[in-house]
Amino acid sequence: MDNSLHYLIMANQMLVQKALLDKLKVTGLTIGQPKILDYLKDHDGSSQKDIAKGCFIEAGFLTTILNKMEEKGLITRQMLNGNRRSFHIFMTEEGRKKQQLIDELFNKIEKNALQNISGEEFDMFMTVYKKIYHNLQNELTSKESANE
Repeated sequence: MDNSLHYLIMANQMLVQKALLDKLKVTGLTIGQPKILDYLKDHDGSSQKDIAKGCFIEAGFLTTILNKMEEKGLITRQMLNGNRRSFHIFMTEEGRKKQQLIDELFNKIEKNALQNISGEEFDMFMTVYKKIYHNLQNELTSKESANE
């Protein structure tokens, strides 16, 4: 196993995703859908643009995922203020049920991942991990601003 930061971030993300998808097989949810439902939990009624940004998903790929989610009855698209170019996405009752299941599964995965890690170690890790996130986010934001 490589001990570089980028490798460990990538490997941990893939392990979490595999564990989640394995547990979600029986629900019919596919890749990308849990992330969107998790985002909508706190941002119900968001625009597709905001969801794409918040979930780090390309707009074209998001449209495909949302179409499938709408077919399954997990979300609805609604125009707000008569703006036909901007749909907002809302979770349905079925979507909320699936999202609650996702929360339970994430909690189980995190509990497993955090075995033998003290509260102090976790707090320190989260402090450093948040700093890494903000550093990377600031770099991305700077590059996007320079390209405008």
